[in-house]
Amino acid sequence: MKEPGINADQLREYETRLLQMRAALTSLEDVRKAGSAVVELDQTRAGRLSRMDALQMQAMAKAGRERAALELRRIEAALARIRNGTFGECAQCAEPIAAQRLASHPAVTMCVSCTQALERR
Repeated sequence: MKEPGINADQLREYETRLLQMRAALTSLEDVRKAGSAVVELDQTRAGRLSRMDALQMQAMAKAGRERAALELRRIEAALARIRNGTFGECAQCAEPIAAQRLASHPAVTMCVSCTQALERR
């Protein structure tokens, strides 16, 4: 079943873009892992400020990994919606999501109206 307003060519474009986004996020995972290595507390190897800086960098790397993991889940869900024929449909009201919204970020799950309603809560 084709989504209202989304043709097969557009679906392929969205799928390609989502796959590229997924590849970019997974390629950054190695960099994030390196930045979140355990910080040694050996004062003979690094001073207190260096350890504090390393702890801050570790926390930032962890937060980045968490954001990337969330985005990967969103991308995988969007790819699943393409496969099951519900891509471009709002998860709340089942109305079509605006083309500009999907073009901006193809992993979105809700239309603008439902997103605004959710944010007002």
